[in-house]
Amino acid sequence: MNTTFTPEKEVQQTSSSNRPAYVGSGREGSSGPAKGPAVHSVWMTAIRFTLITAILLGLGYPLVVTGIAGAIFPHKAAGSLILKDGQVIGSELLAQSFTSDRYFHPRPSAAGSGYDASASGGSNLAQSSKTLVDRIQGSIDKLAKENPGKPVPIDLVTTSASGLDPDVTPDAAYFQASRVAKARNLSEESVNKLIAQHITSRQLGLLGEPRVNVLLLNLDLDKISK
Repeated sequence: MNTTFTPEKEVQQTSSSNRPAYVGSGREGSSGPAKGPAVHSVWMTAIRFTLITAILLGLGYPLVVTGIAGAIFPHKAAGSLILKDGQVIGSELLAQSFTSDRYFHPRPSAAGSGYDASASGGSNLAQSSKTLVDRIQGSIDKLAKENPGKPVPIDLVTTSASGLDPDVTPDAAYFQASRVAKARNLSEESVNKLIAQHITSRQLGLLGEPRVNVLLLNLDLDKISK
């Protein structure tokens, strides 16, 4: 059967076939407004993620770790504080200034005005700094007079990165033994024996270096000699 298209019909058919279909309308050729899925808010996702991570990692995780540390290592978790007659006199982790000949001296400190726990840090002076060279040389000359002919341990004339290193090397402790013994009217042998009792070995036999905690050594020194 032959069908004859008139110009009017052809125009009408072309207009209908070129009409755009709306996505999400449910039917092709609908002229109603699009009803697509809701636009996803990137800002809301970012805010939710920030809040969740802040609570979990900023509050939850520190509280859990602190609780576990307090249960397993109560002394260390509390700051390794040292008590004397019920009073806190220091921490095993922080150096204190000792200047009397009756006590062992810690490493020099550039933390604040010296041994300031609120201003931890080094001098940041370069090896080429005349100020640094003069200070170290002055310390060497002073210590050399205490033990003529004996090499001065380097940790007795140099500061640590924090300025609060509580330990010295065994060599640095033994170097001071004669001065301490003379000031307290003790035999140098008894002082050396006390030093040997306070030498802490490497952790697990591998980590770190042998060391002596100056504050703990001085406290025990007071116990054997007032």
